[in-house]
Amino acid sequence: MNQDQLVPYGFKFGKNGPHAARCMMIEELKILLQAKPENTLPEEYKVSIVEDNILHKPSSSARKLTYRHLVGLYGMSPHIPLFRVFRQLWGLSEEAQPLLALQLAIARDPLLRGSVEIITALKPGQILSRSVMEEHLAKDDPDRFSLASRQSFARNLSGTWTQSGYLVGRTKKYRTDPKVTYVNVVFALILGHFHGLSGKRLFDSYWIKLLPADETTMYELAYRATLRGLINFKQASEVVEVSFAPLNLLVKEQRDV
Repeated sequence: MNQDQLVPYGFKFGKNGPHAARCMMIEELKILLQAKPENTLPEEYKVSIVEDNILHKPSSSARKLTYRHLVGLYGMSPHIPLFRVFRQLWGLSEEAQPLLALQLAIARDPLLRGSVEIITALKPGQILSRSVMEEHLAKDDPDRFSLASRQSFARNLSGTWTQSGYLVGRTKKYRTDPKVTYVNVVFALILGHFHGLSGKRLFDSYWIKLLPADETTMYELAYRATLRGLINFKQASEVVEVSFAPLNLLVKEQRDV
């Protein structure tokens, strides 16, 4: 799948993204989604944030910026396939929510997606120094961002990786592994499916490799999701079949070996 084919599903591309201004805002997202039903429209989210101040922001400009950043990161519309599935999965497991939000944000924010290689290269317990993320932001185009911008963006990115469970610590950030649930595995499989993958290739995808768990665990969690009626997963030796019919993704189902 090329980028033009992925955009209608909710993926975003380019060079910049919401992490130029904020981190993933997990607490705001939790409050908002707890208060609003799955079929909430973007205009209704906007009213809740900007006019009703459901997130308790101190000014009108802060409320408007918060709405804009949430839309940039997550879409906030049932008409966007990725967000629609995200909302179906959101209420199934509170434990899964920070990692689930990260998965969607990576699909929609090029700045965050670019930082994946930095985090996944770290071993559990290894320190992420402040300079590493800043140097990463400058590696392809040293003049693209000012030093102050790189420092701000790096703080936002580190904040998101901390909120999602991949980093711990305040002054020093250490790599750790978040808990992976069947909900996260289902969303990773869906992200791969939208990329045109099927069968065994779904479990070899970029999106599955983001999750810190081995293949056996992934299969076990996919089977657990099947028992809960989210997907239909079958595996016999090297033959793998995954169907997303229960979630009604409105895309072509496929089977592969």
